[in-house]
Amino acid sequence: MVLSKRQRCGSAARTVALPLLRPKRGASPVQPTRSSPKALSATVAGPDGAPTCILLHGAGTTSWMWRGLVDRLEGAVRLVMVDLPGHGHNASRPWVSIDDTVLALTQIIDETTVDGTAHVVGLSLGGYLALEITAAHPERVQSSLVSGVNVLPFPRPRLMRATGHLVAPFVRSGVMLRANARSLAIPPEDYQGYVAAARSMAKGTFTAIGEELMNYRLPATSGSRPTRVLATAGANEHPLILESLAKIAAAFPNAQSRIAPAVGHAWNGQNPDLFAQTVLAHVTAQPLPMELAVAH
Repeated sequence: MVLSKRQRCGSAARTVALPLLRPKRGASPVQPTRSSPKALSATVAGPDGAPTCILLHGAGTTSWMWRGLVDRLEGAVRLVMVDLPGHGHNASRPWVSIDDTVLALTQIIDETTVDGTAHVVGLSLGGYLALEITAAHPERVQSSLVSGVNVLPFPRPRLMRATGHLVAPFVRSGVMLRANARSLAIPPEDYQGYVAAARSMAKGTFTAIGEELMNYRLPATSGSRPTRVLATAGANEHPLILESLAKIAAAFPNAQSRIAPAVGHAWNGQNPDLFAQTVLAHVTAQPLPMELAVAH
């Protein structure tokens, strides 16, 4: 997974991208080392010297979901796209836990940056991971943007858990994927890519992640972490996620929250321009887009 300095400059890098992610100019693969069989691989796009941003996708998809962000920010930000354990290029690495994944992500940061620090952007599952790495390793995270995260108790958790186990065998079926695509407002032109990404998820991953997130709460160390945090959600999100915005903003001393208009959970695809503008503004510590409403 280690890139040499020459490879980081692109002169010796192979132009192989992760599955389901179209190769980009200047993209370099991050390869696992023999000494670290559990290491995650990633794809890097964007100029050396630009701010480095680690992109963390949601459950049941891959780095494919960031293609619109790469198109819009590749020239301004150095983007490191990671397929999470049990997904896509890293499907053979089982999902163990949030803590295990956070440890692997710190290695990604070490091996794709000069100073061992990066900005982190995560949506859904990626958002939970972004919160955790910010709280556990604040010295590595320059800023964190999270979207689609719930930190409040679920109603009837036993029923939800039972439902999750019943649904799990069918999460990659055509009927379920079509229903999910409708609920996420996946554009028709993105449907085939969405299906391919979802079907790359390893068996058992959906259930393992669901069990862990069912009882998720904000990290106890949040209040002592100075990292800039932006909590976001689409206006059409689940009420618990919208209510969680204020909780997240209150937990971290240097945090704020925003709501994107007329979009839902997958707003990176529903309004890719606004999402990209929000990421760039947060990473560069500039004013956020005026279209975003302050969450209360």
